[in-house]
Amino acid sequence: MTDLPPSAPHHAASDGAPAPGAGTTATATATATDPLREAFGRVRTEVAKAVVGQEGAVSGMIVGLLAQGHVLLEGVPGVAKTLLVRSLAAALDLDTKRIQFTPDLMPGDVTGSLVFDASTGSFPFRPGPVFTNVLLADEVNRTPPKTQSALLEAMEERQVSVDGAARALPEPFFVAATMNPIEFEGTYTLPEAQLDRFLVKLTLDVPPRDVEWQILRRHADGFVPRDVRSAGIEPVVGVDQVLRAQRAVRAVGARDDVLAYIVDLARATRQAPSVRVGVSPRGATALLAAAKAWAWLTGYDAITPDHVQAMALPVWRHRLRVGADAELEGVGADGVLQQVLEQVRVPI
Repeated sequence: MTDLPPSAPHHAASDGAPAPGAGTTATATATATDPLREAFGRVRTEVAKAVVGQEGAVSGMIVGLLAQGHVLLEGVPGVAKTLLVRSLAAALDLDTKRIQFTPDLMPGDVTGSLVFDASTGSFPFRPGPVFTNVLLADEVNRTPPKTQSALLEAMEERQVSVDGAARALPEPFFVAATMNPIEFEGTYTLPEAQLDRFLVKLTLDVPPRDVEWQILRRHADGFVPRDVRSAGIEPVVGVDQVLRAQRAVRAVGARDDVLAYIVDLARATRQAPSVRVGVSPRGATALLAAAKAWAWLTGYDAITPDHVQAMALPVWRHRLRVGADAELEGVGADGVLQQVLEQVRVPI
């Protein structure tokens, strides 16, 4: 499924009065043309030179970057998960590194370690690949929990600890991890704590026939996935622009009644009979952050219920735990969230 539409949302209709506590702290209006926002629009255009038919996933990744979160991409092999991350990295003029997660990967292979220098007799720190702006964590569920925990600290604290010393990571720091949902041999289930550190989980499905034809056409014309630069992708956004955009996203407003709407949605997930564990308050703040990023990208100075609804599935699908009976009936997290979105009253 496409997690996000490629363009601005339409205003949702209300099915009742404003929620209690509605206020006027911010009014959602479309803002004037912004060169910074247009630059991120060009990022999507550049990525499309290499990746066909994943516009929603591209938008979701940009939302994760702008909201200072991280993104988990899940899909069967061959649906362009790694290509998507590498193409986005190529469109961003940021330092980028890749880690292929394997069962024998050690924490020091991620964070770096102290290495003996025979010429000085000292043990200087040699930074690992986590010291970068964009980290591609390929097949993140193929490494043991000990190594996963090293990445967890980096994602949450923006630092790593080696030999008792904390070392700050560069800004911005963005992890885009990939995961295969159908192969379990040689994999390690991601702990709840690490799943919760991903702001967004995007699902990439097998494309429809016309998109698959376009993919083959590009390959027939000589496209080489290992060399995304061959597709003509140019870097259009750098460190300073990303940091300024992140500050702009944090400044996006939210009315009291829209905040109450997010709270009501989160509480509804906890009360759903098919859910064992609903969305936590931290999950609610994650939805707020993602909605702000989506509002800014689509030209609004405050979030609307539409921005909240657009981000609810990608932000919350990995934070729900559905009961065994629901799983037997084929009702997953997405289905539960769709029901919640239909049942909870939308503010005007």
